[in-house]
Amino acid sequence: MNHPQVIDVLVIGAGPSGSALAIDLVRRGLDVRIVDRAPHAFDGSRAKGVQPRSLEVLEDLGALDAVLAGGSVYPRLGLHAGPLAVPWKMFPHKEATPDVPYPNTWLIPQFRTDRALHARLGELGRGIEFGRELTALTQDEETVVAEVTGPDGTEEIVARYAVGADGGSSAVRKRLGVGFVGTTDESDRVLIVDATVTGLARDRWHMWPGRGGRLIGACPLPGSDLFQWMIRLTPDEEPPSEKADILRRIHDHTRNRRIQLHDIHWKSVFRPNIRLAQSYGRGRVFLAGDAAHVHTPAGAQGLNTGMQDGYNLGWKLGQVLAGADATLLDTYEAERQPIAAGVLGLSTEKWGGIARLDPSSMKRGKDEQQLALTYYGGPLAPADGERTGTLRVGDRAPDAELLGADGTRTRLFDLLRGPDFTAVAYGPGAARDLERLPWPAAGARLKRLTVGAAPADGPAFSDPGNTLRGAYGLTGDTLLLIRPDGYLGSIATRDFLTTTQTAVRAMTPRARSRTMARQSHPSPGPGTAV
Repeated sequence: MNHPQVIDVLVIGAGPSGSALAIDLVRRGLDVRIVDRAPHAFDGSRAKGVQPRSLEVLEDLGALDAVLAGGSVYPRLGLHAGPLAVPWKMFPHKEATPDVPYPNTWLIPQFRTDRALHARLGELGRGIEFGRELTALTQDEETVVAEVTGPDGTEEIVARYAVGADGGSSAVRKRLGVGFVGTTDESDRVLIVDATVTGLARDRWHMWPGRGGRLIGACPLPGSDLFQWMIRLTPDEEPPSEKADILRRIHDHTRNRRIQLHDIHWKSVFRPNIRLAQSYGRGRVFLAGDAAHVHTPAGAQGLNTGMQDGYNLGWKLGQVLAGADATLLDTYEAERQPIAAGVLGLSTEKWGGIARLDPSSMKRGKDEQQLALTYYGGPLAPADGERTGTLRVGDRAPDAELLGADGTRTRLFDLLRGPDFTAVAYGPGAARDLERLPWPAAGARLKRLTVGAAPADGPAFSDPGNTLRGAYGLTGDTLLLIRPDGYLGSIATRDFLTTTQTAVRAMTPRARSRTMARQSHPSPGPGTAV
């Protein structure tokens, strides 16, 4: 083999986790390749619920418009009991607020989410390399060497880091020898079928519960005449494969012979594994998404947790490649593994409740929406750090409505968007120290925003509706540092520079700062990345 050029990151697996990670890496200017053993993009509806926090991630990554165009809010449940259908409000519909712009879980078949992410990656100049399977993986202290086999033979790819986002049967995880702890109940299987249907109203997610958890559900997929059918099989039942047999199984359970299946677009037998990787990587190779954790389908958690794995790991890889201490990558597992463990518990409880015909198991609320997930108490968010009236270090940074000096209303999320850190100074004391805050020249840049005070060299934002003050629980001068993944990296209500610099040192390269370089150049204005 020829000696290949060393790239920054190889991503193995082009589902939502790998694709979100690749987008974040590419927008940081890194040299990235993403390969997938499948011959083409996924065609099924499988993971069809995108949670509010994931919608915020998709907005930052530039893929939200396509996801919103390809989906809708969930319809109400229709619980069928004999000839009766009882409407059931599974998802409480909420109106958007200044701090939560996307408050409702979004119904969209997974193939559209995948394609939205792939299209965004294409806009950034990268394509998915389909039909390329990992056949060998080795690493040393400086690089990872992967052999991938495709239609044109075997290629050696050398990268500084690699990420396995290649699903529950991950070849990367197996080659690393990482244990996948948990259970797989081979007797608990669900047949999932995407099919065009007549004889069934599309304004409901239909559920026909049965004894022993023998559930059938039919969810209308927006923008199509497809339903996703979920047929929970009995322990010794052979999954029907032909259309006539599937329809007979539906008729026998629902007693509704008006239902007719037409074209079947995709089908699969799903086993609700409940497993968590013992570690999220070894050396220069990491795991993300289903390669690190698999869940029951209840609560729409798997895709969302996986996509946020990639969102957490991307900026850390970028910082370490720019010169930050490699121990920053240790915080990926430390932050994300406890999240996955909690999600496993939530989805498992919901799935067991469905088997018991517990109505509360069909309710969805804030636990599933992932807006309250926090890294508080972790290595980048110590429990002894400062807090505001509503937030701790490690919490999600809420949105807010601000007013520019020219009278233009601006969302805080619009100002945060991109691969940078953001510092928000609230009040004149915090603003003065923000101007003095040093920042490394290498790695992610810093956007400096001031609210409620005019800096020396430019306009400031105001908070006339107190949306920032209220959402962030601000009672006086405060300097906030927001990480590139939208979580609070530091809160300082006093000793602004000392507190913030302590947090900065753990997340940035140790290099000559741009503040030092500024001694002969004017300081950029608020909202400018430096």
